[in-house]
Amino acid sequence: MSNTSLDFAKGDGLIPVIVQDAANWRVLMLGYMNEEALAATKASGLVTFYSRSKKRLWQKGETSGHSLRVKAIKTDCDSDALLILADPQGPTCHTGCVSCFGEEALPPFSILADLENTIKQRQQNGSEEQSYTASLFAAGLPRMAQKVGEEGVEVALAATTAPDKLPEEAADLIFHLLVLLRACSFSLKDVMGILSKRSQKTGLRPTRSAQTK
Repeated sequence: MSNTSLDFAKGDGLIPVIVQDAANWRVLMLGYMNEEALAATKASGLVTFYSRSKKRLWQKGETSGHSLRVKAIKTDCDSDALLILADPQGPTCHTGCVSCFGEEALPPFSILADLENTIKQRQQNGSEEQSYTASLFAAGLPRMAQKVGEEGVEVALAATTAPDKLPEEAADLIFHLLVLLRACSFSLKDVMGILSKRSQKTGLRPTRSAQTK
């Protein structure tokens, strides 16, 4: 994507930019860029906006230190807006909130991404005396695989004998499955990639041509 491919003229030299957390898809903030700000963002790898009030470029976090490290930049279909996936280095909002749109800006399924990150941290830094997750990693792959099997049985039993407990048992299964994936050097992203391919193949997700008809 080049700056010249974007329609800055439509917004009098500015385009709106939505910033989203690359890890959990939380919408973090909305800002504006001119061509110079976009060039600075690409050059530094840190999100840089054009301040409409100060009439100058400002790098997010230049005062607070809570910068936004760019992971990907995407343009919309009309080439007049950007979506930036970023790694936030602290709270994004000046109020101290993670998102300028409030804590509720986290999509429901994004808790899985947060959980996966916690599991990763427990694997790397957790003490098995203090963390159940760390104790699973210390026990080894056979124990983790066994727990997934046990939790799978609990899910099946809950569905047939105690349906009201099914969500809780399913949560236990998902947690242990994420631990097992991590132990085998896989992630939720790998699973989602396979599901995405399957949904396209089976027609469960519209193709680009179908969406435009």
